[in-house]
Amino acid sequence: MPKNILVIGGTRFFGKLLVQRLVRAGHHVTIASRAYAPDPFGARITRVRVDRRNEQAMQAAFGGKQFDIVYDQMCHSPLDAAISSRVFKGKVGRYIMTSTVDVYRALEPQSQAFDEESLHVDAQPIDTGYPWHDPARAGDSQVAGKVQAEAYLYRAGGMPVVSVRMAHVLGGVDDYTGRLAHYVDQVRQGAVLPYTSARARTSFIEAREAADFLAWAGAEAFTGPVNAAADGALSAYELHGRVAAALQATARTRKVATGSASPFDLLTPLVLDTSRAKSLGYRFSHIDDWIDSAIRQHDLAHV
Repeated sequence: MPKNILVIGGTRFFGKLLVQRLVRAGHHVTIASRAYAPDPFGARITRVRVDRRNEQAMQAAFGGKQFDIVYDQMCHSPLDAAISSRVFKGKVGRYIMTSTVDVYRALEPQSQAFDEESLHVDAQPIDTGYPWHDPARAGDSQVAGKVQAEAYLYRAGGMPVVSVRMAHVLGGVDDYTGRLAHYVDQVRQGAVLPYTSARARTSFIEAREAADFLAWAGAEAFTGPVNAAADGALSAYELHGRVAAALQATARTRKVATGSASPFDLLTPLVLDTSRAKSLGYRFSHIDDWIDSAIRQHDLAHV
């Protein structure tokens, strides 16, 4: 049965792929974003221009509407979560926040994979007085903002909440992050990659599977946090090596004592345990199934 679905964000990268899947499934989809960005959906979707950080604007746009599902790609802080809670409380059948593997950075490092119970969001402090929307603090507050956003949503109640703790997303021509492209460029330029630990692996997920997982989660009935990641994990050192092998080039590396500016270069592992999602019926790909293709796609895009 077609559903009425709101996607906050959804104009680029895997958010756009999510909208594509929802439209193909026959749902009525509304995209909410601050600016009009080009998309391929034409008259098949509704577009609303709104600043999701402005509660008055959000109330005016959505306060009187009912949605079967709200996908919030832009909930980055407890202030954002508070707005969502007040606007959508009692008016949505399912609220799905896109969270991140990085929430586990708030915990003590561990060698085993993090499961959802590792982070007790109910016990996390919430600071709504912090200037979360200050652009100058965006980098420093990213992890705490996501943790506190989750905590606020679960404590506020009033709507069924799922927080998808997404692994690092790679692949796709719309990957604006430049993270995989960084390694492709390093290898093509013959540059030396500084790294801190060859064994500090982290989790990844391909962009299409990230969209597939979100669409799947919307159709299910569970609530609470859930990890999403491909099977297998790579360190920055290993990813660099995979890029070099895929491009038939030489991997040049240098071990350093402190963290480098390289994406995904970690001192300790940050791997997701996806047992919960699997127990609910989802089956993830293995990173070996798609990483080489994603690398070559980025290489072609930067020729």
